[in-house]
This record gives sequence, structure tokens and C-alpha cells, in this order.
Amino acid sequence: MTATRFPAGDGQRHRLRSLGPGLIMAAAAVGASHLVASTQAGALFGWQLLWLIVLVNLLKYPFFRFGVQYTLSHNESLIEGYRRKGRGWLIAFTALNLLAAVVNTAGVLLLTANLLAFFLPGQLSVTLLCVVLLGICLGILLGGHYRLLDSVAKVIMFMLTLATIIAVLIAWQGGSSAPADFSGPSPWQLSMLAFLVAMIGWMPVPIELSAINSMWLRSKQRLMHISLKDGLFDFNLGYWVAAGLAVVFLALGALIQYGAEQEIAMANALFAQQLVSMYAATIGDWSELLVAFIAFMAMFGTTLAVIDGYARTLDESFSLLFEVPEAKRRRRTLSLWIIGQSAAGMAVVLFFQSALSPMLTFAMTLAFITTPFFAWLNFSLVRREQMPAPVYWLAWIGMVYLGLFSVFYVIWWLSSAG
Repeated sequence: MTATRFPAGDGQRHRLRSLGPGLIMAAAAVGASHLVASTQAGALFGWQLLWLIVLVNLLKYPFFRFGVQYTLSHNESLIEGYRRKGRGWLIAFTALNLLAAVVNTAGVLLLTANLLAFFLPGQLSVTLLCVVLLGICLGILLGGHYRLLDSVAKVIMFMLTLATIIAVLIAWQGGSSAPADFSGPSPWQLSMLAFLVAMIGWMPVPIELSAINSMWLRSKQRLMHISLKDGLFDFNLGYWVAAGLAVVFLALGALIQYGAEQEIAMANALFAQQLVSMYAATIGDWSELLVAFIAFMAMFGTTLAVIDGYARTLDESFSLLFEVPEAKRRRRTLSLWIIGQSAAGMAVVLFFQSALSPMLTFAMTLAFITTPFFAWLNFSLVRREQMPAPVYWLAWIGMVYLGLFSVFYVIWWLSSAG
């Protein structure tokens, strides 16, 4: 695709107007992987996992970038690229995506509702709050589709980033909660492997979200022309903001909870509530609303992005599998997928709420195990195209590292199960 040339001033304004898909992906990222996994890593192990979080974000970067490159260079989504590689690849992607869509929708919805219940007055039912939140999300997504999601995501990411940085600066001034002679547990033991795998699987987001980002990019293309340069600028901004916030959330846990006498809760909703309470106890009651606001905005942005994003990929995947011509596709099919996915997620909340935590752990672990598969799939679509040498070699290093780690985990799991 040939980029349209603009005068310098118009080019800058056009680049700013091009922002959107990358920031929506960042909003999707700052959910369970950041609010829970990153903060738990800091709460349990202090700063010991800082380098691992930075490394994982770095090694996954090329495979998300390839999705943007392929979409803008070929003027088609990654999912169409998977179909070109063969029907079997698309079926495998769709099956994994269908499972992730339902479990992840239920998980983020329930966590968001728990956070909302924590700082609302009265004893409101979490199930009722799930219904209310789902109604708000459906109103935004069905009422405005991509345009409104694009605008809401920008506002959420701005407020979330600002509030989180302020919270960490306040915590930094207060110093670490850990006693000077405190010696915390080591993450480098086999008993911690499941935690590390879950964290890596969703850091910064599951890699199949590269296909979702591709769909958001296609929606943005229908509104305006986007050059490869502008598209990569938007992606890089969103990706590295999400990666930076992963470090910031780790700092929250390390500064506020690491070394504290209270045992760290491992259940997602309980941990998020505990973080808010401990922040208030350490810094002051006034900070409780600040941290509650951060946690809620993180999860609300994730819930919006998850419902919209997975619905888009499922709509596209099934249209390609059943060979529906693009001219016959209607926007209402996306609305039906959004409603259907939301209903399925709500059904899981209603009937399998007690099993949701292990289901989420399973989804995070599955995201880790399938990372090499999706990484290779994305790389194979663009490896013959021009790309910066550092990105090319980083992709090979990432595939080798993530592939070997996945094999090691599977072998360990099989031996433990046996």
C-alpha cells in the first residue's frame, strides 16, 4: 500500500487521527495480565520478576507488529491471511478463539463487577452488577460500534495511565512496605512454574489478540486512509504504553504489598480488592478511591475490548469458513456475535461462577502454550517481506525461547500429572 503524502503539519494531524487500534489493544492488555498478574508478581516477589516482564514484552513484540504490517501491506486481515495458508489453520485458530472468547468474557466481566461492588455503597449482587456492566458495554458497542469504542478507549487509556503513574509516585515517596531484613520467596522454583506460565501467557495480552488488532485496524481503514508508517506509530504507542504499565503495576505490588504481614490473596477478584485495601492502609483512606478507580477503569476497558474484539474475529472467521462473499456480509452479523458472546459469557458467570478461577487459569495457560503456534503463523505471513533486521532476529529469538519454554512446561505438566 502506498502511503498518501501530506504536508508536514497535515501529516502530524493525520497521524494523530490514525491513533486507535493500538490504544484499544493497550486497553485490552491492562486487565487481568496487568492489574492481577503484574501486581501479584510484585506483591509476591518484589522486583525479582521485573526483567522477565520486560523480556516477555520484548520477545512478543515482533509477532504483534507483523499483524499490523500484514494488514496494511496486503489490505486484508490476519484472519484472511490464515485462510490463505490453508483451511486447517483457520479452523485451528477459530476453535481456540471460540474457547478464549467465552472464558475471557466471563472472567473479565466478573472481575470488573467485583471491583465495582467493592466501592459501591450497599450490598449489591455481583451477578446484578455483571448484568448492568454488560448492558453498558452492549450499549456502547451496539450503539456506536468501532467509532465509539475508538473514542472511549482513548479516554480510558489517558485516565488510566495518568492515575496509575500518580499512584506509583505516591507509593514511591512512602517507600517499600517490606522490612529492611525481609527475605521474600524465590520465583525460580518448580512450584511457581504455573504462576509464571499464566503471567507470561497473558503478558501483555494473549498473542491471538494480534488478529483482533488486525480487525480493529481494518475498521479504522474504512474510516480513513492509514499508511504503514502511521499504523506502526499507533501500534508502537499502544504496545509500549501497555508494556510500561506492566512495569508500573509490578511496582504497585512491590511497594505496597511485598513483605506485608497479610497473606497475598491469589484469587483474581480478592487480590484486586486486597490491593485497594492495603493501598488505603499504607498511604491513607483518601487513596482508596484512586486505586479503586484505576482497577475499575483497567477492567472496564478490557471488558469492552474483549467483547468487541473476539466478536469481530469470530464473525470474520466463520464468514471465511463458510465462504460468505464480502459483498453479502452485513454489520448486523457483528452485532449478533457481540450479543451471542456476551450471553455465553454471562451464562458462564451464572452457572459456573465457582469454577471460573480454574477456567481463567486454564485460558491463561492455553494462551502460553499456543503462543509459539500463533507467533510462527504471523511470522510466516510476512517473513519474505522487508522488515528491520532487529525485528527479524528478535522474532527468531522469541520463537526459540517461547517454543522451548512451552515444551518444557508441557513435559513438566505431563510428568506431574503422571
